[in-house]
Amino acid sequence: MTPTFSELAVGQDIGSRSINVTRTDLVKYAGASGDFNPIHWNEAFATSVGLPGVIAHGMFTMGSAVQLVTDWAGDPAAVVDFQTRFTKPVPVSDTTGTAEAGAVIEISGAIGALDADKGTARVDLTVTCAGQKVLMKAQAVVRLS
Repeated sequence: MTPTFSELAVGQDIGSRSINVTRTDLVKYAGASGDFNPIHWNEAFATSVGLPGVIAHGMFTMGSAVQLVTDWAGDPAAVVDFQTRFTKPVPVSDTTGTAEAGAVIEISGAIGALDADKGTARVDLTVTCAGQKVLMKAQAVVRLS
């Protein structure tokens, strides 16, 4: 059910989810986005430039995070602003041939502020991988009826 502005309170939980990420997901994302940087698919290259291994695209992580908000709001167009800072990479280990995820991104959200004049709610997201915050100040502004 789509939330309404009058039902919201600061601190209210909007939900959480876990996103399982595989290297296949990264290859698919590279094809969709056009970002074929080898740090997202080539282990040897990624480690040669000082990374812990292949890492997820920043925009993949960001998009995965905001999906929680769009699903909660019931309309992607309700999100009028989304900002974040990238703080840590999301390493995605090679699990080819297994059913395991190479990484798990944990996302939770809560109402951080309400603006009655604009009819908007700021949703503050917590986004972690392996216990590390990978996005900081991840905030979406949502306009609700």
